Amino acid sequence: MTDKSTVHADASEVSASDGAVEMDGPDAVEVAMTPEAAEETSQRLETQAVKARGQRRLGRMVHRAKD
Repeated sequence: MTDKSTVHADASEVSASDGAVEMDGPDAVEVAMTPEAAEETSQRLETQAVKARGQRRLGRMVHRAKD
C-alpha cells in the first residue's frame, strides 16, 4: 500500500496489450491485469470515487444541531 498522505491529482495511463490491461500509476508503478480484473477494479474505483467526492463536499459544509 502506498503512503496515504500523498494524494495524486493526475489520472493514470491505461492501455490494452496482448489481452491484458496495463496501467502506469503514480510514481512509475506498473500494473497488468486480466480484462475481468480490470473491469471489477474500474467499478470499485467509480464507486469509491463517488463516495470520496461526497465526503469532500460534506466536509466543507457547516453542521449545526437543530433547536
